[in-house]
Amino acid sequence: MKKNIFPYFKDVEIEDREIFNLFFSEFQPEASEYTFTNLFIWRKHYRFKWTIYKDWLLIITNKDNSSWHAFQPIGPPSRKEAILMLFEWLKEEKKVSEPTIQRCERKIVEEFSGIKNISIEPNREHYDYVYVRDDLVRLKGNRYRSKRNHINKLTKVYNVTYEKLNSNHIEDSFKIQEKWCQQKRCKEDMNLMDEWDAVREALNNFQKLELIGGVLVIDDKVAAFTAGEMLNEQTAVIHIEKADPEIPGLYTFINQKFCEISLKDVCFVNREQDLGLPGLREAKLSYCPHHFIEKYTIRLHNA
Repeated sequence: MKKNIFPYFKDVEIEDREIFNLFFSEFQPEASEYTFTNLFIWRKHYRFKWTIYKDWLLIITNKDNSSWHAFQPIGPPSRKEAILMLFEWLKEEKKVSEPTIQRCERKIVEEFSGIKNISIEPNREHYDYVYVRDDLVRLKGNRYRSKRNHINKLTKVYNVTYEKLNSNHIEDSFKIQEKWCQQKRCKEDMNLMDEWDAVREALNNFQKLELIGGVLVIDDKVAAFTAGEMLNEQTAVIHIEKADPEIPGLYTFINQKFCEISLKDVCFVNREQDLGLPGLREAKLSYCPHHFIEKYTIRLHNA
């Protein structure tokens, strides 16, 4: 039997990209987790495994090496069949007393309203922030005044140019990430070290993942870099954005230029979640999101 057909689960590998993209392109997810890039670059951190059950792509994770749970099935409605099957499998095979399906979009949780022994819990820290692309480019009005000021101050001091990310920029991008990590003391924080690993995976596999990227260049060196891809037909998702921590205004400028030049035909930009971090939440709210992609946990309780 094939090792990617239920009940056999396999690790996420770069060679799996085509299969994942077939599911994602057909069923058009809205949450930022559901791209192959996201699953691939974070595969070591979350210990992702996947399989195919009937018409659904199933993903399970054992992040803390202590308790398994699943992400939402990718496939046609009704997904209730796949989720109920996963609940039973997690209980029997992985000995999970109260199995959960995490990072579920609203359209999926609506199928479970009022079902006995099942609870649905919102996860605000994982809500995605979604912006109108034109707003991020034009930065019009009083609400974006501080953003315009940051860009004006930056461009008065430095001669900054935007370029599309290519293989010639990778080495300098690693240097920016290392400098950022030194300031943030990544070695003292396992979550930041895992993020560093995810950035490394994205840059090392930039071409294989077919990412869209951009850099800001000052004095012939990369000062900031970003990378993303299409999430669905209307929305791009930004996976990575890093800048020299000693130069103010770079984050604002690269976000604007990336959206302006590299995301020309996009309606919305998903800038992922804030993870419940106050500083990150404040920064994402300051860009005035158009809407959120709400995410939920579906939990099966003991009878």
